[in-house]
Amino acid sequence: MIRFEHVTAGYDGKIIFRDLNVQFEDGRRIALMGPSGMGKTTLLRLIAGLLAPIEGKISGIGGENKVSFLFQEDRLLPWETAKRNVALVSDDQTAEKLLALMEIENPNQYPREMSGGMQRRVAIARALAFGGDLLLMDEPFKGLDEELRARVAKVIRENTKSIIMTTHDEREADLMGAKIIRIDGWID
Repeated sequence: MIRFEHVTAGYDGKIIFRDLNVQFEDGRRIALMGPSGMGKTTLLRLIAGLLAPIEGKISGIGGENKVSFLFQEDRLLPWETAKRNVALVSDDQTAEKLLALMEIENPNQYPREMSGGMQRRVAIARALAFGGDLLLMDEPFKGLDEELRARVAKVIRENTKSIIMTTHDEREADLMGAKIIRIDGWID
């Protein structure tokens, strides 16, 4: 279980959360929803350890717990093929399997040769290949049409136990079978 106790967090001199107390149970799928600028991404960055709280304590992460993160940006290495981008965190066989599940027909393409939706699916495959106890996803389905979202969501559900994601769309939360937590009003 991830527990935030009296957490104050922010960046660049701006406080995003003050005295936040919340917990996320293991083995759950959670969708954080709220308007832009309400701290959804900040919350994921805190959980991943990419941002330290100014005050308070976050427990239940780190140590032996492995966290995989799908950022809003795809962050693919442009000089590597789709297969190599995924194999960097796993192996060639896992990369090929996950890329096939993500409906990437040519794993030897470079990111510049792919559409935005294809690049997004490669990034999802890489996050799944990394594995871990928890998958954090920041707006995971951007650039994917509705039918493709459903197929990709199924692959994610079948390959991940605990998920915390951000979205602006309740339908995406439903696709993931996620409990919606609205974070309106959490911002300082």
